[in-house]
Amino acid sequence: MSFLPDLNSPVLRSTLRTTNAWMHLLSPVLRLRLLVRRSEIWLVAIASMIGVAAGLAQAAISSAAHGLQQLLFGLSGDERLSAVSGSLGELALFVPLVGGAILVPIAWLVKRNGRRLVDPIEANALHGGHLSFYDSLIITLQTVVSNGFGASVGLEAAYAQMGGAFGSKLSAFLHARRSDMRLLLGCGAGAAIAAAFQAPLAGAFYAFELVIGTYSIAALAPVMAASIAATFVSGWLTDYHGNQLGALPQIDVNTFAALMGLAVVTALFSVALMLLVSETEKLFTRLRIPALVRPLVGGAVLAIAVAFTPFVLSSGHGALQAVLEEPPASLWLLVFMIGAKMVASAVSLGSGFRGGLFFASLFVGALIGLAYFHVLEIVAPGMVADGRVAAFAGMTGLAAAVVGGPLTMVFLTLEDTGSLSLAITMLAVAAVSSVLIRQFFGYSFATWRFHQRGETIRSAHDIGLIRSLTVGRMMRRDIRTARSGITVRTFQRDFPLGASKQVVVVDDAGAYVGMALMPEIYALDAEMLDRPLDEFLALKDAALTPEMSARQAAQLFEDRSSDALAVVTDRSSNQVLGMLSESYLLRRYAEELDKVRMDMSGVDRRPPGRR
Repeated sequence: MSFLPDLNSPVLRSTLRTTNAWMHLLSPVLRLRLLVRRSEIWLVAIASMIGVAAGLAQAAISSAAHGLQQLLFGLSGDERLSAVSGSLGELALFVPLVGGAILVPIAWLVKRNGRRLVDPIEANALHGGHLSFYDSLIITLQTVVSNGFGASVGLEAAYAQMGGAFGSKLSAFLHARRSDMRLLLGCGAGAAIAAAFQAPLAGAFYAFELVIGTYSIAALAPVMAASIAATFVSGWLTDYHGNQLGALPQIDVNTFAALMGLAVVTALFSVALMLLVSETEKLFTRLRIPALVRPLVGGAVLAIAVAFTPFVLSSGHGALQAVLEEPPASLWLLVFMIGAKMVASAVSLGSGFRGGLFFASLFVGALIGLAYFHVLEIVAPGMVADGRVAAFAGMTGLAAAVVGGPLTMVFLTLEDTGSLSLAITMLAVAAVSSVLIRQFFGYSFATWRFHQRGETIRSAHDIGLIRSLTVGRMMRRDIRTARSGITVRTFQRDFPLGASKQVVVVDDAGAYVGMALMPEIYALDAEMLDRPLDEFLALKDAALTPEMSARQAAQLFEDRSSDALAVVTDRSSNQVLGMLSESYLLRRYAEELDKVRMDMSGVDRRPPGRR
């Protein structure tokens, strides 16, 4: 039970507006809650605190995963697992298998508790920004174990999860509005990505494109403040230096045209990569391998990679840096590396290792770009002056399609290379790749996973309110019903013309029989008045159920061309619960859409009396 006053109470609001000394009467916590609700400056301050927490979390997660790799694979302090050049030793073959074994009891505990772990995108789309801190710790643990034991997955899932969890937890403590809670969750997730790449602009647009679902002026300052704070904190703790690639050539017309073709290639590969992951999961199902032991099988497969292709292990950050500094000279080697990394990532994710495809898509995209450059050198020598330009274009095109954040990738390129002309070209590459994906596939990797699970989430737009708008919430319960078996004459006597447009007819057990439409009943000829009413009922096989969404109900109204429909418990028992009209449904649906649009466009924080 909460002893805090209701901050939405009209009486309290009136009192606070009419007295100048009210702030001194409140506790510091209540004072902070009210300040955050009323002032954008305080919201920015809270977002900065979330950014600091996200930066600390990112540094801790990265250090933990890399520390595990150093311990288990015998790496030196600066050595990256995917960039190892020599042999890892015989004992290293068993490391992924042990990692899979560790994930089994964690997955069993999650399944036993009946929990379905939610990520920041789903939390913002369906749950109004509420993200469980406990569940986020579980996801982070799974991701660190997966990456630390060599699975071909990235840590970005853990980064965004913990950053978002800090944002959600703090906004819940402050009793923030639904829109502010979604915003602060996005601040935390974006700040963590900014910290990982030391790229505050990329992190901010990761928040806008993937977590919040839209860009608005009201959200700009909090998101940027969180990203900058996280970048400073993580950079101070981890001493990140980024890529040291030297100057890149300017982009001319020929290069630009060639990179547009590469954008199409990366769009095709992005679909192949996402389908490969889902088909791998289906393969485990067809082989009847229990979900709890799949990480063991995946770990055994990854042992092969440890022995022969260590560059596919972990997120691929070290291998990416290596191929950008010294690109492989053989086209066939690049083709092999592309296939091996895609298969390793699919096996890792499909077998139950936890992680993301952001880092993996960067590595695979760079390899695709370099392979594309080799092909161009055969068919049109000199069309692209530097293979690294093609590598960046491949990274941008593939990651923009897989991750679903084209501007995120453009700003990442700009902040990583400092080349404005390259960033402008990458904007075109990302646009082409994203348009093709949206037109012919329709999903990013995150939303594709939701689709595989039966969800209809296409982005982080807040559809939770609309989805919660069910028939059961909107129907009228105070309805008059007529008994089945009476005559038309009796019905006309009991229900005069003008009393209602339609009447629900039920049997003696209260089950739905049909709908008596008043204009049609009163239009019957006199010789039909003594015939049973049941002969003239409409919509006998059309009724709504309480769990139907507003969209499903609207579709049924359109299919049946009816102004109102009965609501029944279920189609087997048919017990009548109430009735819903199409006009009321559409009005309520429009109201919820307006709320979502207002949430997307920002919130007016001025006191009500000053608006």
